[in-house]
Amino acid sequence: MSRSRTTLVRAVAVAAMFVGMAIASHFDLTFPLAAQGGRGAASNDTPIAGNLTATTFRDIAAAQTGTVVTIWTQRPVPQSPMNEFFRDREELFPRGGEEFFRRFFDRPAPDRERPEEDDESEESTRPSATGTGFVIDAAGLILTNNHVVENATGIEVQFFGDDERYEARVLGGDRLTDSALLELVERPDRELPVATLGDSSRMAPGDWVMAIGAPFGLSHTVTVGVVSALARPMRPVPGRTNEMLQTDAAINPGNSGGPLLNVRGEVIGMNTAIVSNRGANAGVGFAVPINTVVDLLDELRGGRVTRGVIGVQIGDVPREGYEVLGLDEPRGVIVGMVAPDGPADEADMEPGDVIVAYAGEPVEDSQDLQSRVVATRPGTRVAVEVVRDGEPVTLDVTIGELDLDAEGRRETVAAAEETNEGFGITLQDLTPQAARRLGVPADTAGAVVTGIEQGSTAAAGGLQAGDVILRVNRVDVASAAEAGAELDAIDSGRTAFLLAQRRGTRVFLQLEKE
Repeated sequence: MSRSRTTLVRAVAVAAMFVGMAIASHFDLTFPLAAQGGRGAASNDTPIAGNLTATTFRDIAAAQTGTVVTIWTQRPVPQSPMNEFFRDREELFPRGGEEFFRRFFDRPAPDRERPEEDDESEESTRPSATGTGFVIDAAGLILTNNHVVENATGIEVQFFGDDERYEARVLGGDRLTDSALLELVERPDRELPVATLGDSSRMAPGDWVMAIGAPFGLSHTVTVGVVSALARPMRPVPGRTNEMLQTDAAINPGNSGGPLLNVRGEVIGMNTAIVSNRGANAGVGFAVPINTVVDLLDELRGGRVTRGVIGVQIGDVPREGYEVLGLDEPRGVIVGMVAPDGPADEADMEPGDVIVAYAGEPVEDSQDLQSRVVATRPGTRVAVEVVRDGEPVTLDVTIGELDLDAEGRRETVAAAEETNEGFGITLQDLTPQAARRLGVPADTAGAVVTGIEQGSTAAAGGLQAGDVILRVNRVDVASAAEAGAELDAIDSGRTAFLLAQRRGTRVFLQLEKE
């Protein structure tokens, strides 16, 4: 199946940048919202009730528009009116689809005079309207998207009804939640209106919402819609997802970082992204739940967000075939690979282990485990219970610190995609020459994967050409014939659990037979 690609044009007005979003996760952190001085944003977690009136949205706009700011930034590179980006939506959404997931980037505002074509030095320092933010503290704290201000050499904010721009600086930013906290360096000589923060966990599909932002440079624009869906997982970086609110309230380039408000005028989300094949609103927009951002405010204020990691690749236990893993029910997550010298490796975790409990609490699935690990402070010692060959084992894991940049630099291998009978793989015996070429230990015995059919279940399950299959459903195999026989014995629709050697690392994979 070929992947469609599209061109995202960064044109003259405000911008668009896609994101990997996903991902990912709501973190069970409990940092209080402490004001840095002055009156801080209040939070309301009471249930939403009552009826809409003819002036409901008018009243919200009148009360909340003053809390919203347009953000202008300077970049260290020329602001070209025609930059193109190419990114497949499959990289950004955990599940497939045809449209591309787009995030807003920087473009010059449409009402600003275009520079002369040869004036690149002036263009490189001229501020451009890149997004939106909202005030959460009367002392001058403003929330926005991280991608709006990332790498900016200068930041200015503009309030509703005020022609002046006021200098601001970044206190802290976070790529995973795409959130950043700004502080005004200069501020108006008046009390700042402060947004009230609501409770995003109380929102449900069908709830009315309002977005306020600066689409295409048109500051303080109001749009109305509903919550379309909850907990949409998106990938901001490889292997990491973040759960988002979906809305059909019109969101366009320039709305980035603006508030999504409930019918009480409380912020329940921060607008971040759209799905569109034309770079503008198509009725599918996304906002970071405000609870996710509030949980990180203390760390954003301190300039750095830290998260835990244990150094494994994981997958959910299948609904069928779990008995092969020594389980009495389909629960927990399967360890596919253990990063060398990482926290899990140092605790003697192995590929094929099934993690069933973390810090004494049962693990439901991959999302559950990932959310709890990233919410754990690095350096914390945690008891992790696994099932290994049917036997319970408790490991003492010291949580490491997640490095998103390092994860983003890891090599990604494009899976082939086309259907073939069975698992869609070809095997050969492992020779000493092949072992040296593949970088596997000299004493390795098994079957080398020499080909993978496009669209096969082997491709979908993450098997790679050059992997050496060591075990099939807990049976050791020393040759292509032995591995083939074990795979042939598996019924159609059932799962094969493979232990494979991939260069210097062992990986555990699950493949469903056609």
